[in-house]
Amino acid sequence: MENIKILREKTDAGIVDCKNALAEANNDINKAVEILRKKGIAKAIKRSDKEVNEGIIKVKIDDQAKKGYIIEINAETDFVIRNKKFQEFVDKILRVIMDKQPQEKNQLMSLPLDNSTVQEVLNILSGVIGEKLDIKRFSTLVSNGTVAGYTHPGGKIGVLVAIDREGEKELSADLAMQIAATNPKYITAEQVPAYEINNEKEIYIEQLRKQGKPENVIDKIIIGKINKYFGEVCLVNQEYIKDDKKTVKDILGKAKVEEYIRYSLN
Repeated sequence: MENIKILREKTDAGIVDCKNALAEANNDINKAVEILRKKGIAKAIKRSDKEVNEGIIKVKIDDQAKKGYIIEINAETDFVIRNKKFQEFVDKILRVIMDKQPQEKNQLMSLPLDNSTVQEVLNILSGVIGEKLDIKRFSTLVSNGTVAGYTHPGGKIGVLVAIDREGEKELSADLAMQIAATNPKYITAEQVPAYEINNEKEIYIEQLRKQGKPENVIDKIIIGKINKYFGEVCLVNQEYIKDDKKTVKDILGKAKVEEYIRYSLN
């Protein structure tokens, strides 16, 4: 019974699974752990055809507000997302990313965690919980200015944003919330590709011609419509969500948005 207790603490597996593993391993706890890991992997593989449509996005900013981290981890059901063990696992993976700075997923999966690897711990947790789990993606954002993050309640949307000025935590946090709410495609109008602008113009011209507008009037209307389009897809041109009488450019002042990352489960 003492060995079963120790094995449960190490693996979070059920009593019966621990008892059977110890019997198979002739009461060798380390071998029993390996047996349970293999069973966890088998369960994860068996569930590999399941859809992992639910998930959670979390962000973390370092103490200096110079680096931000964002991760999305998925499961099959919303019930599992609220599970304490799942939440603790997400926090552990974020900490591994912060400490080890992996550049891509395969590198992350091979990093050490809880006397094992991230991949093995994920497989074991998948077996214990009984659902397929997947570390879908993660990113890091670094700046010499200020980095801030925002997570929408429930973890369905997460944002990191960097601006080029130090000590602007409040401003950058407001920008992160803006990006979460409006989902801009670009930072500035200069980043919008010419083909996209031309495509929008063609659509507007066709609409206006059908309305019977003369060509000389259409040209003037198009300018306003393109500016309105920039106000939808470009962050700095958008109405500021906290004051619709201002644009994001107004609240930025002399500061510039360097980069942003937005994750969404939808």
